[in-house]
Parts: sequence; structure tokens; C-alpha cells
Amino acid sequence: MSKLRVVHYINNFFAGIGGEEKADIKPEKRVGVVGPGIALQKSLGEEAEIVATVICGDSYFGENIEEASKVLLEMIKEERPDIFIAGPAFNAGRYGVACGSICKKVEEELNIPVVTGMYVENPGVDMFKIDLYIVSTKSSAADLRKSIPKMASIGIKLAKGEEVGPPEVEGYIQRGVRINYFHELRGSERAVEMLVRKMNKQNYITEYPMPEFDRVDPAKAIVDISKVKVALVTSGGIVPIDNPDRIESSSATKYGIYDLTGMDSMSKDDFTTIHGGYDRAYVLENPNLVVPLDVLRELEKEGVIGELANYFVTTTGTGTSVGNAKSFGEDFSKKLVADGVKAVILTST
Repeated sequence: MSKLRVVHYINNFFAGIGGEEKADIKPEKRVGVVGPGIALQKSLGEEAEIVATVICGDSYFGENIEEASKVLLEMIKEERPDIFIAGPAFNAGRYGVACGSICKKVEEELNIPVVTGMYVENPGVDMFKIDLYIVSTKSSAADLRKSIPKMASIGIKLAKGEEVGPPEVEGYIQRGVRINYFHELRGSERAVEMLVRKMNKQNYITEYPMPEFDRVDPAKAIVDISKVKVALVTSGGIVPIDNPDRIESSSATKYGIYDLTGMDSMSKDDFTTIHGGYDRAYVLENPNLVVPLDVLRELEKEGVIGELANYFVTTTGTGTSVGNAKSFGEDFSKKLVADGVKAVILTST
């Protein structure tokens, strides 16, 4: 019996091409295994063979999703695969979004089984967990040895038309799919049994887990804003023209703090937007639409606000993981507090 044909997708980093400086490479295809494909091929064993590896830079994919997907889809189609496997992406946000996006395209347009892997906080999880089998990984590539065999196992089962077991057995992230089955105990008995275990502080497993939401207590209202120092913070991707900190256009891993001393307006000659999630045409002409420095300077002169901090904090919101966003806020808020800032105007797009 012939082996199942597998096409594997990886990014510029795992292909050994380079890091952020090579994240803009266009899609390319190589014969056989590349990088983590070696471990994947070992896990696939004699049942399947990686016939090709398709590669794309994270930045290029994020900024050219439709074009990159189209080119990659053609490359994949040429290989007539039985399985398509992407990643794993771990906690790399742009990589996760790319893996999820191309997997969904392959599944829908080529009708080929797909599987990928990500850390639970990767933005790609929330975007694609309903559509795809996403193996749950740790946050870094140190988990490669454990996650790759799970991806290989699910991929082979899907290709052979075999049943994939529940998430806790197979190791993938819950998809929100509920399947009817017969249980020896009726619902009321199971509910009472679960309640008794909970009251006795014993371990129990709910049959319907609820989503977890991070709650933040609101700060006290400002009594008189005319006596308060205000700062500007944005997730709209506004940066100096040369983007000195190389903040990513999506799935940001960093933020920047930039000086506004002596400025009454955000000039298009000095600032731009690198955000990959909206039509930037108007903002490229007038960055004040996202960072309203012009209006706030007027309010400062009129005494409506006490003072405007002479810098703004910026990052890109689209695709950025909750973990990274929380880390950014915890970090730059220390500077805001130290500088006497009492209020923040947070702008998006």
C-alpha cells in the first residue's frame, strides 16, 4: 500500500532562513522535509511521507493574506497531498494566524484533512479552533517532541477516515463541538454526583465548561480632569516613519514609546501606521485620526485637561495575543504612574 502524501507548512524562522529580518519572504516550496519536518516525518512513520514543505515569512503572510494564501494553495495542490500539517506555531502569534488561515483554506478549497498546533493563548486559537483540529502545545519550541506526535496521529486518523477521540485523549484544543452519546447515569444523577464532589472539595470534571474572562476592576472616576495629566496609548500601529523598534504589523510582540515634545500635531512626514488590520489610506495622510495629538493640544491650551504627557505609547492590536497585550500594559503602566499620569486615552482604529 502506498504511503499517505503529506505537505508541511512552516515559517521563515523554522525553515532556517532567518528571524525578523527575513519575515517578509514570499511563499516558496521545497522538496521533502525541512526543519521541524524531520521530527514530524519520524512521528508519521511508515504510514505517511512528507513530499514537500511550503514556507512563507510571517510578516509577508500577515500583510498579504489573500495573495499569499492563493500562491500557497497552488503549491500545495500540485503535490496532491492526503494530509496538510501546519506548524506547530506555539505562542508565535503571526505564525499561528498564518497556520490557521492556510489550514482553513486547504480544508475548504482542496477538501484535504488538516491539523496544526498552537499554545492556548496564541490568537490563532480563538480565530480557528471551531474550524480546525489544533493540538495544544506549550508556549515554546521546547515542546516540539511532545506536540509533533499528537499532530501526526490526528492527521493520519483524519486521512484514513478514522474517528478522532475527545480533546483530553488526543491532545487538541476543545472545538466547542458537542456529540450525543449514551451514559449509564442520567443527567440529574450525574449533576448531584458532581455537586457532592465539589462540596467535598474533591476533583470533578464539568460536562459543560464555561469560558474564562479576565476581570479588571475599573479605576475611580476623575473628579476634575482640568487638573490631571493625560497620556495617549494606542493599538492602532502609529510609529515614527522608520518604525525604529520594528513593531510587527500584526500579532505584535513589542510596543514603543515615542516623544511628542514641542509637537502640536502628528505629521505624516514624521509618523505612519504599520497596522495590518485596516485600510490605512486616511491615517497615512493624517495620523491624528488614530493618535489625536492635535485635538488634545487644543484642549491642553484651553485648560480642559491639566497636561498632556509628552510621549505616546503604541503597538499593533490585530492578532496580538492576550498574554502579550497584558504584559505590555503591566510594563508601560509603571512609567505612566511614575510620570504622574492619572488618565489614559486609549485609541484603536
